[in-house]
Amino acid sequence: MSRPCIALIADPTSPEGCREYLADAVELLTGAPPVRVDSRHFATGGTGQATRHGDRLRLRVPEERLDVAPDVVLLYEIPPHRRRGLAGFQQLLEAHGVVTLAAGPDAWRTATEKNLTVERFRRDGVAQMETAVLSRPAPQEAADAFDRLGGDTWARPVVGTGGNDTFHVTTTAQLEDAAAYYAERGTDWLLSRDAGNVTADGRRHQFRVFVLGDRVVHAREHLQPETDTPCNTCQGATAVHIAPPDLDPRLAELAVAATASVGLPFAGVDLAVENGGVVFEVNVQPAFVDGERELHAVAVPYVQAHLDALAWSCGGPPRGLTASA
Repeated sequence: MSRPCIALIADPTSPEGCREYLADAVELLTGAPPVRVDSRHFATGGTGQATRHGDRLRLRVPEERLDVAPDVVLLYEIPPHRRRGLAGFQQLLEAHGVVTLAAGPDAWRTATEKNLTVERFRRDGVAQMETAVLSRPAPQEAADAFDRLGGDTWARPVVGTGGNDTFHVTTTAQLEDAAAYYAERGTDWLLSRDAGNVTADGRRHQFRVFVLGDRVVHAREHLQPETDTPCNTCQGATAVHIAPPDLDPRLAELAVAATASVGLPFAGVDLAVENGGVVFEVNVQPAFVDGERELHAVAVPYVQAHLDALAWSCGGPPRGLTASA
C-alpha cells in the first residue's frame, strides 16, 4: 500500500494544540506530515470547495492554493460552538466514503449539547447524576430544581468547554447568580446533583477515559484541590495517568457504554467512581496533555485506527506505515 494522503482539518483558533499531537502521530506512522487545512474554510459560509474527483472527494481552498484529494481525513480540535457549522461537510465526507472517525453531525451534536446527552443516557440506561435542564427558568422553577437535587449541585451551560462557565451551587444566592449569568448570555443550562466525588484528603476527583471503538486506550484521574472548581486540567487539576489494565473495570465498561450511547467511535469520557459509577459528559474531541505520553497512548492509536480503516477499504489487512512504505 502506498503512503496515503492524510488531511488534518482543525480550527487554528483553538488553544488546545491537539493538531500538533496528531500531526506528529501521522508522521510517526507514515513517515510524512499531513496536509493541514483550516476547518473554517469548510464550515457554513466558508470559501472551501468540496467536489467529486473520480471516486474521491477533492478539497480546494483557492486563496491558499490548496488542492487535495485525501485518502483519510482527521477532523479534530473543533471548538464546540463551531461544530454545527461543519455538519454539511461531515455529510459530504460520509457521502463520498472518505475514511474518517469524525462520525456524523448527529453524534457530534448529541455529545456537544449536554441536554441531548442527558436524554440519550436516560434512554440507554447510562448511569448519571440526576439532572434538570433549564431554559431561562423562572426563579421558582430554578429553586424547585435546586431543592429536588438536594441543594448541592453543579450548574453548567448546555454547550461549553474546559469547565468554563461551570459553577458549584450550594446556596440560593449562588443559584440566583448562576441563573442570571446564563440568562445574560442567552444560554440554556443544566443543574446536576453533586456526585460527592471527593477523596479522603479533601480533593475533588474524576476520571477521563479515552475510548476507541469498544476498548479503552488510556485513562487518567484528575485531582482538584479546589473542591468548588471544575475538575479539569485547564482549571488547575493534576492528571495522574492510568494504564487501561489498571482502570477499575466498572469505569471502563461505563465509558465504553457512554461512548456508544451518543454514537461516537472515539471519545474522552468524564466520570466518577462514586454512586456506583456515573458519567458527567462525553467529549467529542478530548484534549491531549503531557506530551509524549498521550502522543503515544492516544494520538497514535487514533491515527492508526484511520489507517486500519483505509487498509480494510482497499481490501488489505490493517497495518501501520513507515517512512519506507
